[in-house]
Amino acid sequence: MSHVEEFIEVNVDIHTAYNQWTQFEDFPQFMEGVERIEQRTATLTHWKTKIAGIEREFDAEITEQVPDERVAWTTVKGDAKQAGVVTFHRLDDHRTTVTLQLDYDPEGIAETIGDKLGFIKRQSLGDLTRFKQFIENRGGQETGAWRGQV
Repeated sequence: MSHVEEFIEVNVDIHTAYNQWTQFEDFPQFMEGVERIEQRTATLTHWKTKIAGIEREFDAEITEQVPDERVAWTTVKGDAKQAGVVTFHRLDDHRTTVTLQLDYDPEGIAETIGDKLGFIKRQSLGDLTRFKQFIENRGGQETGAWRGQV
């Protein structure tokens, strides 16, 4: 199992950052390689990805969700094996740190080599950077929110 931990500071308040992160179907707009996400239930999402030519489909279950604090998940079915958590830390009224921690199991030689070369780490930081651009370019207006707790 491999581990990635990355963070980024976004220039929006913690509520806005968290609210946007709960809009899973918008992830393809800032996550490279994510082709589609379907929110099937309040806690179940279905993902279709294509990263470096490798296609994956899997279901991820939200295992913990605390508004303005964290969203944790684990895969429960499909091609990918991963678990992670995104946490939100208020810096002030207009700035938030978003931290991603991801544990994943690379499969096959290509994914193992990519893992050793830091591909997933760079991809994760790139996705966080695009999230920052996405939310800040919207003028700090999230596309929606889900404030439920799991």
